[in-house]
Amino acid sequence: MLLVKTLATHTRSTELPRVAEPSKVAPKDARDLSRLFFGQLATLEEGTPEYSYARNTLIEMNMSLVRYAAGRFRSRGPEEMEDIVQVGMI
Repeated sequence: MLLVKTLATHTRSTELPRVAEPSKVAPKDARDLSRLFFGQLATLEEGTPEYSYARNTLIEMNMSLVRYAAGRFRSRGPEEMEDIVQVGMI
């Protein structure tokens, strides 16, 4: 619940919320935060610390989703699945 309140507060400002452990964010919160982070990422200048933070946090928050989706291709072999995970992270 705290994350939702924090999210509501930060949607009005240009500063992104700090996510202490992005890989442990609940899927619903990750979905909402991803929208916010993608919106800000489009306006930030590439190479800035803010851009790097937004990009890295998006990647970490959505790693489990990428692994889940890549798991559907498990029958193609471990190398193929790893390639799919890598592409998904990008």
